[in-house]
Amino acid sequence: MTLPPLLLDGNTLTLEQIAEVSTRGRRVGLTASARARVEAARALVDRVAAGDEAAYGINTGFGTLAEVRIDKKDLRQLQRNLIVSHAVGVGAPLPVGEARALLLLRCNVLAKGFSGIRLSTLELGLELLNRDVTPVVPDRGSVGASGDLAPLAHLALVFIGEGEAFVDGERMSGAAALAKVGLTPVVLEAKEGLTLVNGTQAMCAVGTHALLAAETLAELFDVAAAMTVEGMLGSHDPFLHDVYAVRPHPGHGQVATHLRELLAESELVKTHVDCDKVQDPYSMRCVPQVHGAAREGLSFCRRILEVEVNAGTDNPLVFPGTGRIVSAGNFHGQPVALALDVLAISLTQLAAISERRVEQMVNPALSGLPPFLARHPGLNSGFMIAQVTSAALVAESRILSHPASVDSIPSSAGREDHVSMGMTAALKARQVVDHVKHVLAIELLVASQALDFRGAVKPGHGPLAAHGVIRRHVPHLDVDRELHKDVAQVVRLIDSGELADAVRASHDARRI
Repeated sequence: MTLPPLLLDGNTLTLEQIAEVSTRGRRVGLTASARARVEAARALVDRVAAGDEAAYGINTGFGTLAEVRIDKKDLRQLQRNLIVSHAVGVGAPLPVGEARALLLLRCNVLAKGFSGIRLSTLELGLELLNRDVTPVVPDRGSVGASGDLAPLAHLALVFIGEGEAFVDGERMSGAAALAKVGLTPVVLEAKEGLTLVNGTQAMCAVGTHALLAAETLAELFDVAAAMTVEGMLGSHDPFLHDVYAVRPHPGHGQVATHLRELLAESELVKTHVDCDKVQDPYSMRCVPQVHGAAREGLSFCRRILEVEVNAGTDNPLVFPGTGRIVSAGNFHGQPVALALDVLAISLTQLAAISERRVEQMVNPALSGLPPFLARHPGLNSGFMIAQVTSAALVAESRILSHPASVDSIPSSAGREDHVSMGMTAALKARQVVDHVKHVLAIELLVASQALDFRGAVKPGHGPLAAHGVIRRHVPHLDVDRELHKDVAQVVRLIDSGELADAVRASHDARRI
């Protein structure tokens, strides 16, 4: 279904709408009220630029050079110089989805009407999105204050017909990209260069994509844990509401409720009601506590990003209502940096406990199942190295979870003497998402094999649905094969949404 155009107003953009534009190609425009605010702010900038009073970024240099006055005849050159001099990014280009999110977020900030951009310049940014021109933005080079200067400068290069962009999958010069889709570059006027590069949009673009993926992973880790509990003949009692009620952390309650839903109608649990086991290992018994804490971390990250993607992050800020242009610090990425560090830590904890559950299943001394879940152990190694790979990914994720937000290297000759390292936090979080996704895929595979050994006795409806999807694409492991292909297939089921959709559908079917 084709979505209607998304009209930006600078205040109500959701994280899900960002994904619709960045990955599904939803078209964008401006509300009438946003147009009016943009024009009012620009009128104030034009008045100040025509006067003789010093105003940072309009008729002065930047950073430590803020006290250097610029002649009126040089204001256009000042803006171009700012863009080209700040485009010092290195590394791989942001993936197309993240780069489109970056462009969308910058346009949304400009639509708030506190930036001083010309309406025509903002409209060019919208047309870049609508005509599928994606600026080439290197992913390294930002310290997160004054915002994401280098990534945004590379974005802005395409506005002026320089830099590079992708069109129809082809990388070309910015000038060629604009010409190919029938657009004309702009000549930046007073403050417009600064307006395009001040803000936290790169860390937010990468962070939004990471968070949306992380939220799906968190849901599926509950599914994997439920499969493991069933495969290991674990107890359902730790997930009772009474347990949550005496320690009512919201995340704990969410996960415990989810697990009870997933495990409903289990026949496997009835097969071991009179067993001698008193307690399960923490990796199964404490799923609500650990997964719940991770969910609360992700909720914190979502709350910060929902504010930030609709925040005015320019410097200076233009207030046409009062006639003031104020130099302040809304570009500083500390809130986002901290939130994205929490995202990485939260996901790493999900992966760490998942790897321990995999160990429980492949270790015959703990599981009561064949060693490494191989039908003919010795001749076959089964899932021995799957656990090793999971351990390696968890170890690296732990290293990546060292917070970037506590670091700071002063820049701009000491004027920018505390920076957030927000883009570093975002890139680390992105890498953790990828590692953790593979850890999840491994547990889903191993738990499916464990359930196979339980015969025809049905697990709860959630594990049953997930097992069914996995077995449609990945057969039971009878003899050793290249397991990396199985892991990759389960990752595709995660990325496509097929696995999550099947489990949700099983919930819905029970409610009817």
